Amino acid sequence: MSIYVFVYGTLRAGEINDLAQAAARRGLPPARYVGPATVPGVLVDFGAWPGLIPVADGRRVRGDLYEVTPALVALMDEIEEYAPGQPCCFVRRPVLAQPLAPPDAAPVACEYYPIDPAHRGAAVDVADDDWVAYRRARGPQAAR
Repeated sequence: MSIYVFVYGTLRAGEINDLAQAAARRGLPPARYVGPATVPGVLVDFGAWPGLIPVADGRRVRGDLYEVTPALVALMDEIEEYAPGQPCCFVRRPVLAQPLAPPDAAPVACEYYPIDPAHRGAAVDVADDDWVAYRRARGPQAAR
């Protein structure tokens, strides 16, 4: 059984929790990269990692769409410290991701990990829609 997931921060390729590397370390089947996509939301900066806050005002966040196995979703839950029914900063939720190519691509039902807005704290708003581009432009920064 395959599940689609949208990742926007540290689970993206080359980032500190790179999904492919995390799967390889656990001996899990690799995620299949589907392509770049967007979901409704805005980013906030916690220093070493981002959060995504869902919004319905037209703003979108860029990230990557993958097809994964349930075992890889369980690993992602662990990385994001998500436990169903427990208070968590990150929550796993369904969302419709819009692939960026081809231009007429249909939205894809997937899972993603926005933050619970109650856990936002002092995280700084990010004007950019892409965490990786923002982080690289910002430069190194310690966790807040």
